[in-house]
Amino acid sequence: MGEIAKKGWQQYMLQLQLHPLRTKAITAGVLAGISDSVAQKLSGIQRLQLKRLLLKVLFGFAYGGPFGHFLHILMDKIFKGKKDKKTVAKKVLLEQLTSSPWNNMLFLVYYGLVVEGRPWTQVKSKVKKDYPSVQLTAWMFWPIIGWVNHLYMPLQFRVIFHSFIACCWGIFLNLRARTKAITKG
Repeated sequence: MGEIAKKGWQQYMLQLQLHPLRTKAITAGVLAGISDSVAQKLSGIQRLQLKRLLLKVLFGFAYGGPFGHFLHILMDKIFKGKKDKKTVAKKVLLEQLTSSPWNNMLFLVYYGLVVEGRPWTQVKSKVKKDYPSVQLTAWMFWPIIGWVNHLYMPLQFRVIFHSFIACCWGIFLNLRARTKAITKG
C-alpha cells in the first residue's frame, strides 16, 4: 500500500509541475467536494445531495483553485518572493483586506443563488445579515493560516494547503450553521 501512495504522490507532484493551474483547480474541486460530503453527513443529511455537492466542486474547481493560483503568483511578484517575517505580515494583511472579503462575499452570493437557488432579493438580505459575522470570524482564523502558508509553504503548495484548510473550514461552517438552526428551532 505504501508503494501505491508513493507512486500516487510522485504522479501528483509531476502533474503539479507540468500543469500547475489544472492540478490546483482539480485539487481545490476535490477538496471542496470532500468538505461538502462530510458536512452533509455530519449535519444529519441521510442521502447525499448530489447537486449541492457538484455545485460546491464546481466552485472549488472553477474559482477557488484558479483564483488562489494567480493570487499567490501575484503576491510573490508584488513582494519579490521575500519570506522574511515583515514581508509575510504584509502579505497576510493584504490578503485579509482584499481577497478574504471578496472570497467570502462571492461564496455567500454563489451559495445562495446557485447552490440554494434562492432569488436575488433573499440572497441579498441573507448576505447583508450574515456577511459581517462570517468576515469577522474569517479574520480571526485565516490570518494564522495565511502566516503559515506564506512563511513555510513553497509557492507550488500554497493553494493546496489553503484548499485543505478550507476543506476543514467548510465542515466547521456547515456544522456551525446547523447548530444555529437547531437552537433557533
